[in-house]
Amino acid sequence: MPQCQRTLPVSARLRRRIPTRSVPQLIDRATSPRDEGDAKADGGGLRDAWPDLTLIKTAPDPPRKQRRQDLSQPLPSPAGPPAPEPRDCSAPAETPRVESSAGRCLTLQERLLLHYSSRAAVAEERAALAQQLAAGICAELQSFLRGKCPELPFGSLFLSGPLLDGLGALAADRVDFMLPVVLDPALWSLIPGEETVVRNPRYWMIKRTGLEYFPRGRSPWDRFIVGRYLSSNALNEMLHKMLVASVNWPAIGSLLGSIIRPGVASEELKLEVKHEQVELSVTLFPVVEMDDKVLLAAPPEGLVENLWLESFYRAEVSRVKELDAGDCGARQSCLRILNGLCESHPSLRKLSGSPLTHVVLHLGADWAQENLAARFQQVLQELVGYLEIGVLPSYFNHKVNLFCGLLEEEIDEMGFLLYRAVSEPELLLKEK
Repeated sequence: MPQCQRTLPVSARLRRRIPTRSVPQLIDRATSPRDEGDAKADGGGLRDAWPDLTLIKTAPDPPRKQRRQDLSQPLPSPAGPPAPEPRDCSAPAETPRVESSAGRCLTLQERLLLHYSSRAAVAEERAALAQQLAAGICAELQSFLRGKCPELPFGSLFLSGPLLDGLGALAADRVDFMLPVVLDPALWSLIPGEETVVRNPRYWMIKRTGLEYFPRGRSPWDRFIVGRYLSSNALNEMLHKMLVASVNWPAIGSLLGSIIRPGVASEELKLEVKHEQVELSVTLFPVVEMDDKVLLAAPPEGLVENLWLESFYRAEVSRVKELDAGDCGARQSCLRILNGLCESHPSLRKLSGSPLTHVVLHLGADWAQENLAARFQQVLQELVGYLEIGVLPSYFNHKVNLFCGLLEEEIDEMGFLLYRAVSEPELLLKEK
């Protein structure tokens, strides 16, 4: 597999070590310091490393309070029915039960549905207002760009993101503005990610071609060329200066009954919008569509400035909705819940969005609503497995590793929490 732009967070040495390490060694290495005020260590002390996925299926969580030396002893067999095996949903599994704060015993299915209705669903009026406000800002920005840069063939700005597509919004607070960069295919060609300097299949380069026949200046985008390649950094820098220094945001905000502030310090193209009823975080993305690829001007951190990130978002949304329509599935509901949970836990925030969607897509069919709890736990199990090897292949291109940018410490922290959450889902579902 081609190398990532950063060193793969789980090294080859670590990958070889994890599958062969015995359970006592894993637990002995992973045991965390005791909690203050607790004379005995809590049973969930696997902070530095966590067992491989097979342990989840064969052993329950250790008792709440036990001695550190007890962790090296064999765990008892589970008293209740085993958790559903991954990728086997031929029959609905018995739903684990969790204790509510009021003492009433709820099934995990009931708990998830309650969480979805109370926290994961966006109020229709609020969502409609947020979309209306975003559309108004989008129209004003489009008008400004056409007046300021008439020589640049930008396409029509359009809205994107979970707020519109329903896969991840806990609140009507985030939206993306997609700014099409229209290129003449006779003057530009795509260089695959494996052939770029970072050897990462997800980052592409856009090369200026035919300079012997069509010299510089023939394309209006030639002013953003760096070393014969269209520079995503150069384009972003130009737009950033406009957003910060040229656009009359106070006037636009007054027109729309809101306060709009551009992100001055951030290198990203961001706007913060405050309205009486909603607040929006807007991100502007120049986007190139060529050869059935959707590329964003979102280069990785570092000195390389000519890279364009391939986006699978449109394909993700389309595929999830297509599959849910085919089997009346719960994929979208599950993704809303999972995205919200990851956003509410700082250590899991980098899992929200595309990684969760691709895990759900990898799980295939049989997502009936009554199987929501079983599928929810399966996603957690699958995530632990992918984190253990440090690789989550894209559903649309298996050469792309969606965990490429994660650090080893981040992987360990995520894996530890999700490993416990498979058998203790209340760790994620409890109120913050």
